Amino acid sequence: MEGRQRRLAGKAALITGAASGIGRAAVALFHAEGAKVAASDRNAAGLAELKGVADLVLAHDVTDEARWREVVDSVVAAFGRLDILVNSAGIALKGNIETATLEDFRRTEAVNVEGTFLGCREAIRVMKGAGGGSIVNLSSVAGIVGDAQSAAYCASKGAVRLLTKSAALHCGRAGYNIRLNSVHPSFADTPMVQELIASSKNPERVREGLMRAAPLGRLGRPEEVANAILYLASDESSFTTGIELMVDGGLTAQ
Repeated sequence: MEGRQRRLAGKAALITGAASGIGRAAVALFHAEGAKVAASDRNAAGLAELKGVADLVLAHDVTDEARWREVVDSVVAAFGRLDILVNSAGIALKGNIETATLEDFRRTEAVNVEGTFLGCREAIRVMKGAGGGSIVNLSSVAGIVGDAQSAAYCASKGAVRLLTKSAALHCGRAGYNIRLNSVHPSFADTPMVQELIASSKNPERVREGLMRAAPLGRLGRPEEVANAILYLASDESSFTTGIELMVDGGLTAQ
């Protein structure tokens, strides 16, 4: 990174769901771009692999309200500030409106929606008195268009999209200088998508179908989504709040 100003120099970031997939790619990219990075996840083994890249690793169940406050306060204690929150933690459970169980539905909403809500609330608590910040919430193309076999997931990601807009309006009108935006990947080559493929009756056919879903004809890469997150986290997007940014190979353009 010599020869240019690193895009997150001097900033402190917290990234949830950091042990794998998009969260892990964001940790590496943010570190390379000069941020102090706190990585949180329930996956202890995955977190251990981030030591040396992340400056702080924290065990974190995003559905735990009390733990959210502890995590955010630990980041501020370690770095002196929190400039960026990336709510990347999420789960996807298959099931249509007839086959999805209430238990699976509630579990999905608890992680994807309530976890994001708690993260936004706790980050805003410390950011608003410290000059502002940027919050990036991971939604999905499933928060924009429906998928027949993902009732709970679609509901959760649609909720993240509009929660982000509501909080963006609140923070903007309150004069906090806190921006909130959502990122909407399609099928990226992450452990979550790999598990979806592997658990299907015909994995090769499913993989080909997911690749064909995007006009660009392939799965996305976690690093490509991380680049979009980086833009929204950085000062380059200082007049951008309340948007949904697609990283979907053209899927939602159809």
